[in-house]
Amino acid sequence: MNLPWHKNAWSKLQNMIDQDCLPHALLITGVERIGKFELMQQLVSVLLKDDIIIRKDNIRSNLDYPVLIRRSNYPNMVYCRAEEIVEKNKNRSMDIRIDQVRVFCDALNKTADELQIGVIFYGDQMNIGAANGLLKTLEEPRKNTLIIILAHHVENMPITIVSRCQNIHIAPTYSQQTCQWLIEHIGKTQKKDYNIKQLLESTHGVPFKVLSDLSDGSFIHYQNYQNQLLNIVANPLMIVQFKDFKGNELVILNCLQNIIIEVIRLKTVHQESAITELYQVIITVKFEFLFKFLDDIYHAIKLLKTTVNISLLMDNILTVWSHIVHLKKYPQIINM
Repeated sequence: MNLPWHKNAWSKLQNMIDQDCLPHALLITGVERIGKFELMQQLVSVLLKDDIIIRKDNIRSNLDYPVLIRRSNYPNMVYCRAEEIVEKNKNRSMDIRIDQVRVFCDALNKTADELQIGVIFYGDQMNIGAANGLLKTLEEPRKNTLIIILAHHVENMPITIVSRCQNIHIAPTYSQQTCQWLIEHIGKTQKKDYNIKQLLESTHGVPFKVLSDLSDGSFIHYQNYQNQLLNIVANPLMIVQFKDFKGNELVILNCLQNIIIEVIRLKTVHQESAITELYQVIITVKFEFLFKFLDDIYHAIKLLKTTVNISLLMDNILTVWSHIVHLKKYPQIINM
């Protein structure tokens, strides 16, 4: 599957292949659901000159303890990932542990005439012991071996691991090619017409998340909250009419956080929004206020887990939001 938003990342990989300078360790990074796994599959398919064998791998299925790695349909390829806890009260780690990495490295250290490939997903889930256990294999790689590490948050990985890998980053996308790809894929499952640009804005440029949000109805709920929040900015008196408020504080704060992040992005690239009300915020609010408000939302989300007065907290947040277009000075939010 050639994904249009992988164009730049794939171009770098293709150049490495063409120039015969593919490193022994690759780090593929990007936000969740941006398609890191799919890019890895495309790379391996090209290296093996087989577009089918890797696509058959069912490595996302749950691992049965104490199995620590899963083999591919390609005999010289292994996967290592954290165990997924499906049932409650299961004493299983959500980290990639050192014992897993040891088995992973042992599998790659076996003699083989053909290319050996090891995939770790996700590298930012390795605990310190696991990361240290991987270092020797990265420092002294066997000939004809490729290690591919996928990671959501590279900043959470030890610099000792990151510095020994060639980083390939997949950026969020808002391109016309991506919009067309979404139109084609949404058309297969949805009959309703959507504003594709708005869908991408709501997911911060993650096409796979657009499809999943449409499939499970998340986008409809998000759009409802977004519309109410934008209406508050356009008409502050509507704050008293805010619906579905009680019991949905975390969802509302996350929606507000997404709006501010998207406003900052659009304001930075000097681009208009698919949502008129959002663009009105972009052209009037100071960058300084946006970042301060984003920080307040972040702290408010953390405070929801405490004994804080949630009603007062939300009143403070929404009051600032309702006046953010007209603020001359950013106020101190009480109890933050």
